[in-house]
Amino acid sequence: MTQQDLPPPPPPWRLLRPVLIVAVAVIVGFALVSVASSLGQRVGDGIAASEEEEFAEIEPGRRVEVVIPSGASAETIGEILRDAGLVRSASQFETAVRAAGVDANLQSGTYEFITGSTMQEIIVELQAGPRIVVFDVTIREGLRVTEIIDVLAEASGIDRSLFVEALESGFVETDVAELPEAPTLMDWEGLLFPDTYRFSAQATPADMLGRLSNTMQQRMDAIDWSSLEAAGFSRYQGIIIASLIESEVRVADERPIVSSVIRNRLIDGARLDIDATVLYAMGIRDPAGIDVSFDSPYNTRVVSGLPPGPISAPGLAALQAAAAPAETEFRYYVLTAEDGSHAFAVTLEEHNANVAASREAGIIP
Repeated sequence: MTQQDLPPPPPPWRLLRPVLIVAVAVIVGFALVSVASSLGQRVGDGIAASEEEEFAEIEPGRRVEVVIPSGASAETIGEILRDAGLVRSASQFETAVRAAGVDANLQSGTYEFITGSTMQEIIVELQAGPRIVVFDVTIREGLRVTEIIDVLAEASGIDRSLFVEALESGFVETDVAELPEAPTLMDWEGLLFPDTYRFSAQATPADMLGRLSNTMQQRMDAIDWSSLEAAGFSRYQGIIIASLIESEVRVADERPIVSSVIRNRLIDGARLDIDATVLYAMGIRDPAGIDVSFDSPYNTRVVSGLPPGPISAPGLAALQAAAAPAETEFRYYVLTAEDGSHAFAVTLEEHNANVAASREAGIIP
């Protein structure tokens, strides 16, 4: 073939077209990836920020008791579960419940969950209803620590010796008083708050007693003790005074008045002469068996000042009366009516007259 027969060479731009196409494709691809990455980052940041606001650490393997109130919404239940360390996010829980269409099926009650359970497992449990076995127990004001143990042991079916062990071995703690390294039951007197409690069947003696101890700390912290402390008494002595008030008073309005009598006599340096302290020292309840000369630092018929510790578990009203006694000049009181009312007196002469009247009425022997 001669040179004249060869086809003419293609224009230069045709040779470059494949290269240009590949280059444009690469540039567009990089641009799309960059945009997608930027958008994904922004979305991820938004999700992370949302989760950070509601994030809850979960320590797996713990038993957690939660109470779901009647009529609680999925949002409220999510918040309860998040605060208990059972789900990471309340909003994620609510979203999962609504996506499953079961938000109207979640049941109220007391549940016991294991931390680390999946959200689906928790939702199934909430639909099935509470399975936890609970029991209520009422600790009355004025009970002694041994009597509180008896009540808890009977209500729970657990041997009372395990409650004694929990208190004496340090399994239960308190910030209300400084306990010795090996506390006795008497050291725990007055430090367990009387109230109505609900416990799960799985609760141990230390769990139950810990609730009573923590509740006493909370009640003490809620009271203004400045007046008592200004008078030279400690908060622990406030519990002692409250236990005396709890043992002496049956008419609610008289608590601050009896508190004033106790404080006035303490400031005077006089004996308190409270028979309830003698009964406590003797370990009995029946006044018929009282021996007012019984040798004990708790016997305020013999020893001046406060006993070394509380004589019972005071309730909130007695604690408040101990912290804020009425402003009176009374130094004496005596029982004068079947409903537990007392007559109060400033002088011994007035008191003796009240005692005589009460005996004549057959109120006291």
